[in-house]
Amino acid sequence: MSLTSRIGVELTALLTGTADFGPPSSDVRKARSFPLANGTGANQADRLFADRRTLAASASESLDLAGSLVDTLGATITFARVRALLVEASSGNTNNVVVGGAASNAFASMFGDATDKLVVRPGGAILLLAPGATGYAVTATTGDLLQVANSGGTTSVTYDITIIGASA
Repeated sequence: MSLTSRIGVELTALLTGTADFGPPSSDVRKARSFPLANGTGANQADRLFADRRTLAASASESLDLAGSLVDTLGATITFARVRALLVEASSGNTNNVVVGGAASNAFASMFGDATDKLVVRPGGAILLLAPGATGYAVTATTGDLLQVANSGGTTSVTYDITIIGASA
């Protein structure tokens, strides 16, 4: 089994206005590409988890990054390092998708504190990248649970999650 991936990020924005001597404008263009070769070192990954998931009203789930997730080929995978985490909330959601803050054994190396959370509003997304050798560390049994929760008690939420990482 081999994994190669490329994560691309692009932001373009054009601000225009009016002035005495012609229209002023500010054009911002940022684009980065993060290729990851197969392997476990810096700028490498060998594990992929991708899934569309639904949480009932007020529900949450803890995704065990060290030994219970199954990849698209049916193999159980264990992450030691996360290089990229993408969470996309469905635009049809009424409630937010909340990432982080597991009560115990929290995967929190991307946060300042294990109780920290990120809110993904309907139609929104978060993307965290750490292509270097250390990535976001996963510690089996003590720091491997990524909690995802539905912020409200009235309707379900749907979200897509993609995790790219390394086994060592």
